[in-house]
Amino acid sequence: MTTSTAPAAKSKVGFRSERGPVLGALMLSTGLVALDSTIIATAVPSIVRDLGGFSQFPWLFSIYLLTQAVTVPLYGKFADVVGRRPVMFFGIAVFLLGSVLCGIAWSMPILIAARAIQGIGAGAIQPMSMTMVGDMYTVEERARVQGYLASVWGISAVLGPTLGGVFSEYLSWRWIFFVNLPLGAIAAWMLARHFRENITHRAHRIDYAGAVLLTLGCSLAILGLLEGGVAWAWLSVPSIAIFAVGAVMLVAFVFVEKRAAEPILPLWVFRHRTLTGGNLVALTVGALMMGLSSYIPTYVEGVLGTGAVVAGFALAALTIGWPLAATLSGRLYLRIGFRDTALIGSAVIVSGTIVGAFLGTESAVWMVAAACFVIGVGLGLSSSPTLVAVQSVVGWERRGVVTGTNMFCRSVGSAVGVAIFGAIANATLADRFAHPPAAIADDLPGGVDATSLVLGGQGGDGPVTTFVRGALSDASHHVFLGLVVVAVLGLAALLMMPRRTTQLELD
Repeated sequence: MTTSTAPAAKSKVGFRSERGPVLGALMLSTGLVALDSTIIATAVPSIVRDLGGFSQFPWLFSIYLLTQAVTVPLYGKFADVVGRRPVMFFGIAVFLLGSVLCGIAWSMPILIAARAIQGIGAGAIQPMSMTMVGDMYTVEERARVQGYLASVWGISAVLGPTLGGVFSEYLSWRWIFFVNLPLGAIAAWMLARHFRENITHRAHRIDYAGAVLLTLGCSLAILGLLEGGVAWAWLSVPSIAIFAVGAVMLVAFVFVEKRAAEPILPLWVFRHRTLTGGNLVALTVGALMMGLSSYIPTYVEGVLGTGAVVAGFALAALTIGWPLAATLSGRLYLRIGFRDTALIGSAVIVSGTIVGAFLGTESAVWMVAAACFVIGVGLGLSSSPTLVAVQSVVGWERRGVVTGTNMFCRSVGSAVGVAIFGAIANATLADRFAHPPAAIADDLPGGVDATSLVLGGQGGDGPVTTFVRGALSDASHHVFLGLVVVAVLGLAALLMMPRRTTQLELD
């Protein structure tokens, strides 16, 4: 295990302290994940126009989030065994490899496969950054440091959608992946120079059986959600078989974890109110974040008729509100507690999603941006306090596991959320396109790929594009209603957490 991390705690928290260069490297590493998330969201319409496969585009998010989610617990275990440093370096290297493969992809299936590789790398970067911060800073210091890390999302909020829109509109969407390379190289170099840790090695048994069952079970669940109603009917034999086998594997995973000497996802993390509540909140945060990131650009471009750059600025409001609120939450939870701060954030999220549910074909872009900003503020006030609460109730030797589990829940929420929202959108579009007005039936392209007629603000005002735009508006509206439900569930999950956190006594 790691007996000490570098540098040791000092009185100063900022970049001029001994820990400053490491904090800067962690911010850059987090920027890898943050920038990639915001860039690809605005580039999806351009990718669909180039490679086709509108019904498959949710896979660009889900496969990335799925591979990220199922590898996070493994990385959490490895971090407690071999240390944080090698796990972080591995994650950065794999993420950059996946970025190169995404940039040269020539078809949607190839791009999806490359995104899976990216996700494997991202599974190490984000939880390791949070775990290393937890190692280096006290709970009081983390109130300020969380603001630094949250600022990464603010910078990415401006640069990501803007660069994604500019690349998609004036250059090529492929550049959104190549831009990761210099950022990752600088982050790795800074960590190599400034971060050191002392490791005491001892024998460990890695729970490979649990990892395989978790990966296959989650993969089948995502496959069933994304392809149900598209590649096969919901109640067809393939659909039922996929869900049944996935459920069996997840049940088997639970039994394996109960008997494993060192489980990949120890079940004790779900037996305590603080950990359970924090993990459920992370689940809903992931679903909200990726539901908005997946469908706001498509709605703004396809329904409101704007270009990629404008759609990018609308989505940027989400990740501008997030870091601003996260910085404030650090001061707030020291005064009123983790749960009460997060409850305020959840109430704000519910308000923002309700505003989003009223968006329609005549809504102004600023209204979309305002709804995203409000939701971002709520996410900043709820996600940071719950993560710090989870970290604060365990010691160093378990911090990697609980942080990894929390990130795992967020990634699973994102992957499942995208899958469910994709199923809702695809079902709505399939129903609308199956019953077009007789006057345009012969001119309407087959399948949900007809949406490419209006993406990027193209298509004009003809009867076909007007019909397609209306169908896409209905699909987006149903997704936004789903976001309201998720926001309410997140508020309910917070009520499971105790108002005051105490150190847990674990065997």
